[in-house]
Amino acid sequence: MTAAPNATGESPRSEARRAQILAAARDCFRRNGFHGASIAQICREAGMSAGHIYHYFENKEAIIAAIVEQDLDRLLTMTAELRAAPDILSAIAACTADGVRDNLEAEEAALKVEIVAEAARNPRVAEIVRAADLRCRASVIETLREHRRILGLDEDETWLDAMAELFATMYDGLLIRAVRNPDIDKDKLISLFRNVILGVITSPKAASGSY
Repeated sequence: MTAAPNATGESPRSEARRAQILAAARDCFRRNGFHGASIAQICREAGMSAGHIYHYFENKEAIIAAIVEQDLDRLLTMTAELRAAPDILSAIAACTADGVRDNLEAEEAALKVEIVAEAARNPRVAEIVRAADLRCRASVIETLREHRRILGLDEDETWLDAMAELFATMYDGLLIRAVRNPDIDKDKLISLFRNVILGVITSPKAASGSY
């Protein structure tokens, strides 16, 4: 009996093959960079022929788009879980710890930095990265709006946008620090991140013009 397709319309076998290709591509991009990693190398890493790769992905940019989508899905799931959490501040504190650890993980940091570097050179990759960032920030802003509403705090859109941008800047900065200072004290950094994030989320709106 043929397995039923999943929610994306793919069979479990096709989904597994796509995941296998993406895992191989992640490893190749981390080791060799976007331009240094060839489709032939990804084929060897995945144990597949070029024909199999091209059946699922038109080119390396399409592979990057799928990797970015994977990461975005995780972030969107996280923000949805935060909105549903019964204890808002405890959930944010736990999420902060996970985010710091994830962004300081050396291999993942190297891959994300490589994708951002390629976005600075390649307009198509820039479009992919920026579209994902817009969706992520929109979900973060929705989460912040809900949390501040529950806490009885101001929900000014300019303030919410500034908060989301601050948090994105903090977490993006961890990717660079993971490369520059691999021995960073994660526990101390988590404590500081929690203090900053919880302090900003629970603070009244800044005075007009003082963002």
